[in-house]
Amino acid sequence: MAGIVAMVLAGCSDEGAEADSGEGNLGEQLNYTITGTEPGAGLTQMAKDTIETYDNLEGWTLLESSAAGMLTELDQAIQNEEPIVITAWAPHWKFEEYDIKFLEDPELTFGKEESIYTIARKGLKEELSGAYTIADRFNWTVEDMQSVMLEARDIPFEEAAQNWIDENQNKVAEWTEGTEQGNGEAITLVSTPWDTERSSANVMKQILDNQGYNTKITSVDPSVMFQAIATGEGDISLAPWLPGSHGAFYEEYKEDIVDLGVNLEGARSGIAVPTYMDIDSIEDLPAME
Repeated sequence: MAGIVAMVLAGCSDEGAEADSGEGNLGEQLNYTITGTEPGAGLTQMAKDTIETYDNLEGWTLLESSAAGMLTELDQAIQNEEPIVITAWAPHWKFEEYDIKFLEDPELTFGKEESIYTIARKGLKEELSGAYTIADRFNWTVEDMQSVMLEARDIPFEEAAQNWIDENQNKVAEWTEGTEQGNGEAITLVSTPWDTERSSANVMKQILDNQGYNTKITSVDPSVMFQAIATGEGDISLAPWLPGSHGAFYEEYKEDIVDLGVNLEGARSGIAVPTYMDIDSIEDLPAME
């Protein structure tokens, strides 16, 4: 999403990380600067709120950049065994590529964990029961989604999704078992233009197409996503993040959609560090001297 936010702290070794977090040297090495993403992004505002909320972050600076720029800085820092603090989100391939963990956020400035839901238009169950049932059964893990995202860095999402399906036939069989086959009926999957949702939408498209449907993915803004399902312009969406990110849109349209429940648990916001860092909480980040 651009959906989960985290700050990622990278360091060079267990010994160095422990010393830095304990003596405050880490903050000096970082120049008390956090490398962020795009100005105006939700995660950027949450990072600013975090700096303002935690006393130990007083005087820290958020350097606004871009997602690509931030990831480049993260990669270079880890390759050079240099410390870095960034704003980040998950599910995201970086949690497959790098060994990082979330820090505790006692003040909940990044909010609580979220789940990703499946919604459908009214009437879909009666008209296309097979597709409805598959969408209703669909559920996977953060690791599943991140594995598709990671592979899609080098190949098209369609291929990455099909590879995941090929490697997870047992799960797919659970979703499709006993469902009515399609006969070329058109289905519109309404998604959002983020790699998280590109992953789930392409997996669902491949599965529905294999079941005899003619599936199209349409990527729109979240407000339009809910509106499309509510008005029947779209059939299924696997993209709502609740209760936080898209909660207001859900409340606006909930009477006109069918809520099929959670398809992914564990989407969250926070601050994260490589697992080799001896630091467990945002409050452990060194205060400016």
